[in-house]
Amino acid sequence: MAIRTIRHDGDDVLRKKSKKVEEITPKIKELIEDMIDTMYEADGVGLAAPQVGVLRRIFVIDVGDGPVVCINPEILETKGSQTDDEGCLSLPGYYAPVCRPNYVKFKFFNEDMQECVMEGEDLFARAVLHEHDHLNGILFKDRVQKETTDKEKSE
Repeated sequence: MAIRTIRHDGDDVLRKKSKKVEEITPKIKELIEDMIDTMYEADGVGLAAPQVGVLRRIFVIDVGDGPVVCINPEILETKGSQTDDEGCLSLPGYYAPVCRPNYVKFKFFNEDMQECVMEGEDLFARAVLHEHDHLNGILFKDRVQKETTDKEKSE
């Protein structure tokens, strides 16, 4: 287990779409362990593989109930709405309000490649959707409402 370097905004890897994981190899297991360690070391609630320079569809989250490993996640349903400040380990020191669904239901494979379905609300939903965006090359700053951005520029 090792702490990996977190890529920051401006690194091309953060804007690329990640590839599906076809099987769990020793390299993938090591990546997952490293991602969990790196997330905790950086005091994050989530980390996606592209953030450590690996273009694979994997993210890990922990909103206080222990780590959840999500491989090849697919969003099945969202509803409701919440707006709150978001930050990102790849954009240190930058926080801005983002509107996201308040509920998410998604399927994924765990680290044993068993298919799982989870649902959650509030911070859990925000974390899942934030990390899922990373797998598609989307940063949370892309979702900041324009009015907020313009207001911040004038300050």
